[in-house]
Amino acid sequence: MAEQTTEHHNPHVEVPNEHIGIPGYLGVFAVLVLGTILTYYVALMDLDWIFPGANTLVALGIAFTKMTVVGLFFMHVRWSPRLVWMSAVGAFFWLTIMFAYTMQDYLTRGTGFFGH
Repeated sequence: MAEQTTEHHNPHVEVPNEHIGIPGYLGVFAVLVLGTILTYYVALMDLDWIFPGANTLVALGIAFTKMTVVGLFFMHVRWSPRLVWMSAVGAFFWLTIMFAYTMQDYLTRGTGFFGH
């Protein structure tokens, strides 16, 4: 009796994922360091002439950008299946809602007891 050899796809076998390599990781590192330096210099500037709380909004924007870079490249979301993408987008959407409510509360508060 002849043996039949058929290859079956095993979903539990690890398939090597794409990676960005050392130059890509160095580029991501440079973006993160630049974001940190930019956050520091923005914190030194007074952006209240734009609107109260502008420093906070700019710092949150920089942090959101850095978080996106870390999620896409260090956590390999860029090369992941659609379900992982949906989870990441849902988390970012929820974080955006939380930031929006935080900024709404912050921008509508008065000076309070300590503000002269």
